[in-house]
Amino acid sequence: MSSLTTCDLCDAHEDRLQQGTLQILQPDYPSYGGRSRFAGPVFTLKVFEDNALVRSLLEQPGLGRVLVVDGGASHRCALVGGNLADLAARQGWAGVLVHGCVRDRLELEATDIGIRALGLHPRKSVKRGQGEVGVALHFAGVRIRPGDWLYADEDGILIAAGQLPPG
Repeated sequence: MSSLTTCDLCDAHEDRLQQGTLQILQPDYPSYGGRSRFAGPVFTLKVFEDNALVRSLLEQPGLGRVLVVDGGASHRCALVGGNLADLAARQGWAGVLVHGCVRDRLELEATDIGIRALGLHPRKSVKRGQGEVGVALHFAGVRIRPGDWLYADEDGILIAAGQLPPG
Protein backbone atom coordinates (compact mmCIF):
# COMPACT_ATOMS: atom_id res chain seq x y z
CA MET A 1 0.00 0.00 0.00
CA SER A 2 1.22 3.48 -0.70
CA SER A 3 2.03 5.92 2.07
CA LEU A 4 -1.53 7.25 1.78
CA THR A 5 -3.88 6.15 4.52
CA THR A 6 -7.52 5.17 4.19
CA CYS A 7 -8.31 8.57 5.74
CA ASP A 8 -6.28 10.31 3.02
CA LEU A 9 -7.99 8.24 0.34
CA CYS A 10 -11.45 9.10 1.68
CA ASP A 11 -10.54 12.81 1.79
CA ALA A 12 -9.12 12.74 -1.73
CA HIS A 13 -12.06 10.81 -3.18
CA GLU A 14 -15.10 12.28 -1.46
CA ASP A 15 -16.84 12.32 -4.87
CA ARG A 16 -16.43 8.53 -5.17
CA LEU A 17 -17.85 8.04 -1.67
CA GLN A 18 -20.89 10.05 -2.73
CA GLN A 19 -21.22 8.06 -5.98
CA GLY A 20 -20.84 4.72 -4.20
CA THR A 21 -17.74 3.71 -6.18
CA LEU A 22 -15.73 3.94 -2.96
CA GLN A 23 -17.23 2.15 0.04
CA ILE A 24 -16.19 1.78 3.67
CA LEU A 25 -16.64 -1.54 5.46
CA GLN A 26 -18.27 -1.48 8.85
CA PRO A 27 -15.48 -1.40 11.48
CA ASP A 28 -15.83 -5.04 12.55
CA TYR A 29 -12.61 -6.55 11.17
CA PRO A 30 -9.56 -6.35 13.45
CA SER A 31 -6.11 -6.99 12.05
CA TYR A 32 -4.56 -10.39 12.77
CA GLY A 33 -1.73 -10.58 10.23
CA GLY A 34 1.81 -9.29 10.35
CA ARG A 35 0.89 -6.41 8.01
CA SER A 36 -1.62 -3.86 9.24
CA ARG A 37 -1.58 -2.01 5.89
CA PHE A 38 -2.24 -3.74 2.60
CA ALA A 39 -3.98 -3.16 -0.70
CA GLY A 40 -4.63 -4.93 -3.96
CA PRO A 41 -7.17 -6.12 -6.48
CA VAL A 42 -9.90 -8.32 -5.02
CA PHE A 43 -10.53 -11.98 -5.74
CA THR A 44 -13.72 -13.31 -4.15
CA LEU A 45 -14.89 -16.56 -2.61
CA LYS A 46 -18.12 -17.51 -0.86
CA VAL A 47 -18.05 -20.53 1.47
CA PHE A 48 -19.66 -21.68 4.70
CA GLU A 49 -17.64 -23.46 7.38
CA ASP A 50 -15.54 -25.12 4.64
CA ASN A 51 -12.04 -23.88 3.79
CA ALA A 52 -11.00 -26.35 1.08
CA LEU A 53 -11.51 -23.72 -1.65
CA VAL A 54 -9.66 -21.14 0.46
CA ARG A 55 -6.61 -23.41 0.43
CA SER A 56 -7.02 -24.16 -3.25
CA LEU A 57 -7.02 -20.46 -4.13
CA LEU A 58 -4.16 -19.56 -1.80
CA GLU A 59 -2.03 -22.28 -3.42
CA GLN A 60 -2.17 -20.24 -6.63
CA PRO A 61 0.06 -17.20 -7.27
CA GLY A 62 -1.51 -14.22 -5.53
CA LEU A 63 0.05 -11.57 -7.76
CA GLY A 64 -0.52 -8.94 -5.06
CA ARG A 65 -4.24 -9.65 -4.85
CA VAL A 66 -6.46 -9.72 -1.77
CA LEU A 67 -8.64 -12.78 -1.23
CA VAL A 68 -12.03 -11.74 0.15
CA VAL A 69 -13.85 -14.67 1.72
CA ASP A 70 -17.52 -14.43 2.61
CA GLY A 71 -17.79 -17.10 5.28
CA GLY A 72 -21.37 -16.23 6.14
CA ALA A 73 -20.22 -14.52 9.38
CA SER A 74 -19.93 -17.95 11.01
CA HIS A 75 -18.43 -17.97 14.48
CA ARG A 76 -18.38 -21.78 14.72
CA CYS A 77 -14.99 -22.46 13.08
CA ALA A 78 -12.00 -20.77 11.46
CA LEU A 79 -11.48 -20.49 7.71
CA VAL A 80 -7.83 -19.36 7.81
CA GLY A 81 -5.03 -20.31 10.19
CA GLY A 82 -1.28 -20.08 10.42
CA ASN A 83 -0.54 -22.63 7.68
CA LEU A 84 -2.82 -20.92 5.14
CA ALA A 85 -1.50 -17.47 6.04
CA ASP A 86 2.06 -18.70 5.50
CA LEU A 87 1.04 -20.27 2.18
CA ALA A 88 -0.66 -17.02 1.09
CA ALA A 89 2.41 -14.95 1.94
CA ARG A 90 4.72 -17.33 0.07
CA GLN A 91 2.42 -17.24 -2.97
CA GLY A 92 2.41 -13.43 -3.12
CA TRP A 93 -1.07 -12.57 -1.82
CA ALA A 94 -1.25 -9.07 -0.30
CA GLY A 95 -3.92 -10.04 2.17
CA VAL A 96 -7.02 -11.96 3.15
CA LEU A 97 -10.31 -10.55 4.43
CA VAL A 98 -12.58 -13.13 6.07
CA HIS A 99 -16.24 -12.48 6.85
CA GLY A 100 -15.89 -15.18 9.48
CA CYS A 101 -13.18 -16.36 11.85
CA VAL A 102 -9.47 -17.16 11.76
CA ARG A 103 -7.23 -19.04 14.19
CA ASP A 104 -3.58 -19.37 15.25
CA ARG A 105 -3.32 -15.70 16.20
CA LEU A 106 0.39 -15.75 17.08
CA GLU A 107 1.27 -17.49 13.80
CA LEU A 108 -0.84 -14.99 11.84
CA GLU A 109 0.89 -12.06 13.54
CA ALA A 110 4.29 -13.53 12.63
CA THR A 111 3.40 -13.82 8.92
CA ASP A 112 4.09 -10.98 6.46
CA ILE A 113 0.55 -10.67 5.14
CA GLY A 114 -2.55 -8.64 5.92
CA ILE A 115 -5.30 -10.65 7.62
CA ARG A 116 -8.64 -9.18 8.68
CA ALA A 117 -11.53 -11.19 10.12
CA LEU A 118 -14.54 -10.91 12.40
CA GLY A 119 -12.84 -12.85 15.17
CA LEU A 120 -10.90 -15.85 16.38
CA HIS A 121 -12.05 -19.44 16.79
CA PRO A 122 -9.87 -22.45 17.66
CA ARG A 123 -11.86 -25.04 15.67
CA LYS A 124 -10.85 -25.90 12.10
CA SER A 125 -13.43 -26.03 9.32
CA VAL A 126 -14.61 -28.99 7.30
CA LYS A 127 -13.10 -29.67 3.89
CA ARG A 128 -15.79 -30.55 1.36
CA GLY A 129 -14.73 -28.12 -1.38
CA GLN A 130 -18.12 -26.42 -1.59
CA GLY A 131 -18.52 -22.76 -2.42
CA GLU A 132 -18.61 -20.14 -5.15
CA VAL A 133 -15.48 -18.62 -6.68
CA GLY A 134 -15.31 -15.19 -8.32
CA VAL A 135 -18.80 -13.99 -7.37
CA ALA A 136 -20.09 -10.64 -6.13
CA LEU A 137 -20.34 -10.55 -2.34
CA HIS A 138 -22.41 -8.40 -0.01
CA PHE A 139 -21.51 -7.99 3.66
CA ALA A 140 -20.46 -5.33 6.19
CA GLY A 141 -22.56 -2.76 4.37
CA VAL A 142 -20.73 -3.02 1.04
CA ARG A 143 -20.89 -4.89 -2.24
CA ILE A 144 -17.56 -6.44 -3.27
CA ARG A 145 -16.89 -7.63 -6.81
CA PRO A 146 -13.92 -9.43 -8.31
CA GLY A 147 -11.54 -6.79 -9.64
CA ASP A 148 -12.48 -4.14 -7.08
CA TRP A 149 -9.59 -2.80 -5.01
CA LEU A 150 -9.30 -3.24 -1.26
CA TYR A 151 -7.31 -0.77 0.86
CA ALA A 152 -6.77 -1.59 4.55
CA ASP A 153 -4.90 0.12 7.35
CA GLU A 154 -5.25 0.88 11.05
CA ASP A 155 -8.27 3.14 10.44
CA GLY A 156 -10.42 0.91 8.28
CA ILE A 157 -11.05 -0.99 5.08
CA LEU A 158 -12.10 0.58 1.78
CA ILE A 159 -13.49 -1.09 -1.32
CA ALA A 160 -13.06 0.84 -4.58
CA ALA A 161 -14.39 0.13 -8.04
CA GLY A 162 -10.88 -0.05 -9.51
CA GLN A 163 -7.51 1.21 -8.35
CA LEU A 164 -7.60 4.70 -6.85
CA PRO A 165 -5.26 7.44 -8.05
CA PRO A 166 -3.33 8.88 -5.09
CA GLY A 167 -5.42 12.00 -4.93
